[in-house]
Amino acid sequence: MLLQTAHLVGLQLCISCCWAYSCHSTESSPDFSLPGDYLLAGLFSLHAECLQVRRRPEVTLCDRPGSFNGHGYHHFQAMRFAVEEINNSTALLPNVTLGYELYDVCSESANVYATLRVLSMPGTHHIEIQGNLLDYFPKVVAVIGPDDSNRAATTATLLSPYLVPLISYSASSMTLGVKRQYPSFLRTIPSDEHQVETMVQLLQWFGWVWISLVGSEGDYGELGVQALEDQATKEHICIAFKAIVPFSARVGDEKMQGMMRRLAQAKTTVVIVFSNRQSARVFFESVVLANLTGKVWIASEAWAISRHITKVPGIQGIGTVLGVAIQQRFVPGLKEYEEAYAWADKGAPRLCTNGSWCSSNQLCRDCQAFVPHLMPRLGAFSMSSAYNTYRAVYTVAHGLHQLLGCTSGACSRGPVHPWQLLEQIPKVNFLLHEDTVTLNDNGGPFSGYTIIAWDWSGPNWTFTVIGSSTWSPVQLDINETKIQWHGKDNQVPKSVCSSDCLEGHQQVVVGFHHCCFECVPCEAGTFLNKSDPHRCQPCGKEEWAPGGSQTCFPRTVVCLTWHEHISWVLLAANSLLLLLLVGTAGLFAWHLDTPVVRSAGGQLCFLMLGSLAAGSCSIYGFFGEPTLPACLLRQALFALGFAIFLSCLTVRSFQLVIIFKFSTKLPTFYRAWVQNHGAGLFVLISSMTQLLICLTWLAVWTPLPTREYRRFPQLVMLECTEVHSLGFVLAFVYNGLLSVSAFACSYLGKDLPENYNEAKCVTFSLLLNFVSWIAYFTLASVYQDKYLPAVNVLATLSSLSSGFSGYFLPKCYVILCRPDLNNTEHFQASIQDYTRRRGST
Repeated sequence: MLLQTAHLVGLQLCISCCWAYSCHSTESSPDFSLPGDYLLAGLFSLHAECLQVRRRPEVTLCDRPGSFNGHGYHHFQAMRFAVEEINNSTALLPNVTLGYELYDVCSESANVYATLRVLSMPGTHHIEIQGNLLDYFPKVVAVIGPDDSNRAATTATLLSPYLVPLISYSASSMTLGVKRQYPSFLRTIPSDEHQVETMVQLLQWFGWVWISLVGSEGDYGELGVQALEDQATKEHICIAFKAIVPFSARVGDEKMQGMMRRLAQAKTTVVIVFSNRQSARVFFESVVLANLTGKVWIASEAWAISRHITKVPGIQGIGTVLGVAIQQRFVPGLKEYEEAYAWADKGAPRLCTNGSWCSSNQLCRDCQAFVPHLMPRLGAFSMSSAYNTYRAVYTVAHGLHQLLGCTSGACSRGPVHPWQLLEQIPKVNFLLHEDTVTLNDNGGPFSGYTIIAWDWSGPNWTFTVIGSSTWSPVQLDINETKIQWHGKDNQVPKSVCSSDCLEGHQQVVVGFHHCCFECVPCEAGTFLNKSDPHRCQPCGKEEWAPGGSQTCFPRTVVCLTWHEHISWVLLAANSLLLLLLVGTAGLFAWHLDTPVVRSAGGQLCFLMLGSLAAGSCSIYGFFGEPTLPACLLRQALFALGFAIFLSCLTVRSFQLVIIFKFSTKLPTFYRAWVQNHGAGLFVLISSMTQLLICLTWLAVWTPLPTREYRRFPQLVMLECTEVHSLGFVLAFVYNGLLSVSAFACSYLGKDLPENYNEAKCVTFSLLLNFVSWIAYFTLASVYQDKYLPAVNVLATLSSLSSGFSGYFLPKCYVILCRPDLNNTEHFQASIQDYTRRRGST
């Protein structure tokens, strides 16, 4: 109710102003009115707006010399032609005639004046303020026009309280489709919402993501630019420069010069100009003056194929012009109708009498003075635009046809409230020259757009249809081969702030726009998902990726399998070692009572051979996929077995040293050692110590099968966790101490009798053991190869082989190859020789 009251107060003020300061005499041209059963109003810009400063609220005089608007003239004639065509039809509105009241709306004040005139009651110049506005009968039942979105918004606001249908042929602003605000507004031109979507899809089609936006002042340009910015931003298109051409802009003024400088600095290849024709002309005259060339200019439908713009001097050199234009339509007979009007005798243009103001809203002396060769040219742009006026009149006629029940063959003429007609118009569905006319829920047409390209290849300007746009949803169909680009080799221009990155390189934004970026390769283990080019994403745990990758690859699961060649070599070597150990044990058992076996330790040799065999058996746990038993035994069994061997070797070397060097010097210690079975006790204590370490290791730091991911980016290593535990370190440190002890005792016996002198071979074997494990641990710390378990096996096999070779092989050689040395006499002679040498020293 408050809104309705505001409308009424506004109407009263407007009426007062217009009647107080304008139009005491309402002289008009007969071409502007036609009597009929039902009147339609037409609002057309027959003259350009006068920008003079007004010092009082009076209606602008439209009929001024030099301000004639040929485009508006074609709309004017299209309505007259449509009404006359309908009145001559026997199928549409039979026995009913349509009349019209046409107005020149060259300015906002003239537009308000015309709107108030059509709202006045028939035969008067007054608007009655009634309690129920729906019972009001204005002069007309519907209004066609105006063309400008700003003026259409004003007219729709004034007509909405009365629900007078307003069908615009050129106002495409999105806000006019809001039914709550403009309930009686309809149109025959698509909404800018679809135009904006079409332009954004055009940008995406050619990959243009770095653009400039220019609009005209007013609803059409400003709302269009804002919608473009919002929609383009959602589609990841960056706006480098945005500007509005003001109404007051003139070519060469400071504002336009500054705009041209900023547009040049933006360094965008693509510029969208969402503007009316008047502002677009000023803009492109400034572009030519600033010599801004080599760009792609995207035109809105208001000027895409308008000769008002193509006539700008030098515009053919600005680059490539693509445009979104309304679909090309043809009004059959309109050209001939205009030519007939030019040939007709309309009489001399009337002049205003002294002392009165003419109603310039319904007077066009230029129109009356037309002769055929001076008549405005009806080009493709004006024809298609005039078709929208033609279609609007037919839409109203079909709505009236339904309302009056004319489908039965005769119309029931009677009073028609505008709101009754407004209910029928959205329901129309008819065929007009092979064009199906129907309206959507927002009162707009379902027709799409034509995508055009300017063509200067011939002597004169023309345009080429390169595609189309349909909805919903909006879909483009473009034939790129029809486009003549301004660049070399007819290549599609690029419009980007930064060039595309190589595959697997993320875009690191530089500055405020996400389109400006640096390319940084993704690190190993990450990949670049195409859906998010600004961030490298980590691969899954079971995946890997090299640096600069666009995808992740499955990791290869590896372990030291049984069927690899290196495994065959190691297994063969280990099996050979086991055979040698078993063979040596048999050989020693066969020659157990010989001096060589007794000097080697007798039955202690079997413990040493058994411990080496146990260590050798642990090697089989390194092959195949790790299991819990394998993880528990493989390192611990070797550590324990090798500890027993080293304990026996140590005590054997120590015992020989005591016998030959300290038995006479330390007889008490020697007797105690022999009586208390010192050798066996040492081996037992040493072995039990290692056993305790291994049991603690297995209980506290239990080796478990695990999948190792960190060592190799592309592999999953199946291994045991023993290497990373303290128990593993303690066991190997203990064996290292035993090795040092054995080495020391062997070195002390380097001058013993030849048959008892094992220092050289044992020292060599222990040195080989040290080297093997030092090499293994060094390699494991600096190079984590997938064959590291094989290196571990090799180190283990080397330690066992060196122990066996250094201690047992020389004795086997004597038993098998030198039996002459394996007798008591030889050993006694060797001892006597040692005694003589000791005595002489």
